[in-house]
Amino acid sequence: MQGNKVKGELRTIRLKPTIRGEATTIRCATIRSIAPTMTITLKNMKIGSILSFVTCLIFIVAVSIRRDGRVMGYDINPEEKAEKATVEDTLRTLEDGTVIVNTTGLGKDITGYAGTVPLEITLKDGKVTEVKALKNDETPDFFEDVVPLLDSWDGLSIADAQQKKVDAVSGATFSSKAVIANMQRGLAYAAQNEKRSNILNSLDLSAKAVAGLVVALMAAIVPLFVKSRRYRIVQQLLNIGVLGFWCGTFINYSALIGYMSNGMNVVALITPVILLITAFVYPLFGRKSHYCTHVCPYGALQELAGRCVGYKVRMSPKTLKRLDLLRVVLWAVLMVCLWTGLWFDWIDYEPFSAFILKTASWVVIALAILFVALSTVIMRPYCRFVCPTGSLLKYASKH
Repeated sequence: MQGNKVKGELRTIRLKPTIRGEATTIRCATIRSIAPTMTITLKNMKIGSILSFVTCLIFIVAVSIRRDGRVMGYDINPEEKAEKATVEDTLRTLEDGTVIVNTTGLGKDITGYAGTVPLEITLKDGKVTEVKALKNDETPDFFEDVVPLLDSWDGLSIADAQQKKVDAVSGATFSSKAVIANMQRGLAYAAQNEKRSNILNSLDLSAKAVAGLVVALMAAIVPLFVKSRRYRIVQQLLNIGVLGFWCGTFINYSALIGYMSNGMNVVALITPVILLITAFVYPLFGRKSHYCTHVCPYGALQELAGRCVGYKVRMSPKTLKRLDLLRVVLWAVLMVCLWTGLWFDWIDYEPFSAFILKTASWVVIALAILFVALSTVIMRPYCRFVCPTGSLLKYASKH
């Protein structure tokens, strides 16, 4: 290049002469004239991302209404709720002096894994005689492990029951913590000394909760600045061990619909909140697939399994295209099942729940093992060709 010259709105670039001795001149728009076009394009991309996100949000809202009849803890059909008011009276006193406290209204802001976990607390002569779990949306296999917890307060006075320290059940942490919180709320009401709990009281400072929060923050922040393969392996091991097997914290359809139906206590569920931010907010700022790539424990497990075997199955572009089409079709069919209510239960078969070995069904565990085995020869097969949750996140960040 011999030189260039800016004149008016055009930049002239003179290239070296060709063999014939002719100089080639290129006239192009200046950066000043291109900049507005680039700005408009970026704005359109961001608007597209926001519209995709809103579309997914509306879909989840619709499914929550269809399945649970409520959004963010508020019933959509107040008339039906009024009809049930006699059944759900907060406090009833029987002829023999027995007091029954129903925490449906008291604990509407307390959620377990899939929704609220109301209790019916029976008191006789100032002592707890029975605690019964009312209808809830928790996964039955998970909640079975929580039922024995209901006997922990039997025979105690209201004051002693309030002071009793009860540990959450491993493998059903969210459900058991919701039971404990409902119990405390009901006892406080029964003692006519109900106080609005300071939101910080719901902050879990146990070793498991703190470890989960730290690992989630690391996965959300560190990869933004550190591009080290060694660190990536360490983070993946932490995601699998802490977020997966220890805390059982991840994003799937069951969690998303539960949060939408019942709302979230941001302090009590701070770790899931961070995961949701990486999944839905990061893409709005250009960090597409951050959750799937850097946070998801099952994605990390597949990737590490793939590192154990050098051989990989080679697939043609045509095959990859067909498999991707299969993923889209599968996702569309499952979304129709949710939208119409034909099959809500498929959300319980996503392999993420296999991390909670104590309560996971054998079908879920078998599916999880199958795809981990496949990942040794095919890079992250579940993530790339099946995952309905991943498809939702991909669409939410589409522009």
